[in-house]
Amino acid sequence: MMTEGTPVLVDVRKYDGRVSGRWAAVRLGEDEHGVWLGTERGVPVEAAKGGWTNRFDHVLLVPRGEWWIATFCAAPGPELYCDVCTVPEWSEDGGTTVLRTVDLDLDVVRPQGGEAYTKDEDEFAEHRVRYGYPEAVAEAALRACARLSEAARRESGVEPFTSAYQGWLELVTRSSANPGSGES
Repeated sequence: MMTEGTPVLVDVRKYDGRVSGRWAAVRLGEDEHGVWLGTERGVPVEAAKGGWTNRFDHVLLVPRGEWWIATFCAAPGPELYCDVCTVPEWSEDGGTTVLRTVDLDLDVVRPQGGEAYTKDEDEFAEHRVRYGYPEAVAEAALRACARLSEAARRESGVEPFTSAYQGWLELVTRSSANPGSGES
């Protein structure tokens, strides 16, 4: 059973199996929106196109049974970055809790103080053909993207995209600001 403070390996792949992003997070808790994971700035991220170091404290929301995950970043990062993906799956691998999903290219992004927009539609169209996304997968991705585009609008009032994430993000930013505090 995964409890608060449990380390989690987030493993996001592309449809062809390449690593899209792979990094360490910590389980912060769970609410009606799903499971919340936290990652402090400075955490290394592995990717097929080369790794990088996470530049912002952020929380990742893993909803139940949905075709997306949502990242909420501390400023100056994007306020919201939703990845349209296959329904995330949890597993254990050698005693490590692993979150796995397949990135389906479409993203809904809301910059700090800005309006939400969809990106990578061209990449989705290209990969849909190149990797042969099954029609059911492509349709689920497009439906998820349309719902996220509407819900992520600043004036929508739809949670968790309005304010529900703020308390979770504060747990990470507070811990990041006080590294010796013992908080996760």
